Amino acid sequence: MSIRKILIPFTAVIVFLLLWELLVWVNDWPNYKMASPSDIWPAFLKYKELFLIYGWQTLWRTVAGLLLAIVFGTLIGMMMGLSRTVRDALYPLLVGFNAIPKATVVPIIALMFVGEHDLNTILMAFMISFFPIAVSVSIGLSTLEPEYRDILQALGASKFMIFRKIALPKTLPEFFGALKVSVTLAFIGTNLVEIIEPHGRGLGHLFDSAKISSDYPLMFAVLIALAFMGILLYYVVVILEKIFAGWAERSPT
Repeated sequence: MSIRKILIPFTAVIVFLLLWELLVWVNDWPNYKMASPSDIWPAFLKYKELFLIYGWQTLWRTVAGLLLAIVFGTLIGMMMGLSRTVRDALYPLLVGFNAIPKATVVPIIALMFVGEHDLNTILMAFMISFFPIAVSVSIGLSTLEPEYRDILQALGASKFMIFRKIALPKTLPEFFGALKVSVTLAFIGTNLVEIIEPHGRGLGHLFDSAKISSDYPLMFAVLIALAFMGILLYYVVVILEKIFAGWAERSPT
């Protein structure tokens, strides 16, 4: 990764924080209306141990849900991409399920798995993030040029070899594009459970505690921590994309 690709995002973040600080200062907003970056940093220092504990709880459960979404979403996408009948049957069901507000699903999961807090959180992260992966894999496989398939079959290639050598690599750009979206969705799912069904774990619980005690700088600090973890996981996906699908990247003109 070049210095330019590190320096530009870092500069953008610094500019954003400076503009945020300036906006609060110009409007003379108290920190109970809009906390500024200079208010948030002391909150990080004051509760640094809680951020480490709760941040880890949120992170590992989000990653677990995302990994589950990758496996399930890829399998569903493969079935839909390789069979038009399966695609026509499953697509309306997936769209309908994805249209349901996930905040309404949280209480149902909590009632189904009472006391299984980790499982509830991982399930919600999975349920909210697998849809883009399934759709991207399905589109990638269903748009495979039939000429390639016919030529390879004429040369004696099996369907599995065609899938492994042609179809699967072709889906990688779409897969990683969807994975970048699913990363942020997984964090949303995790925090929905942590806030709506509080169980004393994760950054969602810390946010809820700050809200109850009207500690607005801490609330904003939690949001910044979530954004930081989302960016971190996003760049992990970017690195994996460079390794496995770097051939598909096109330099902008």
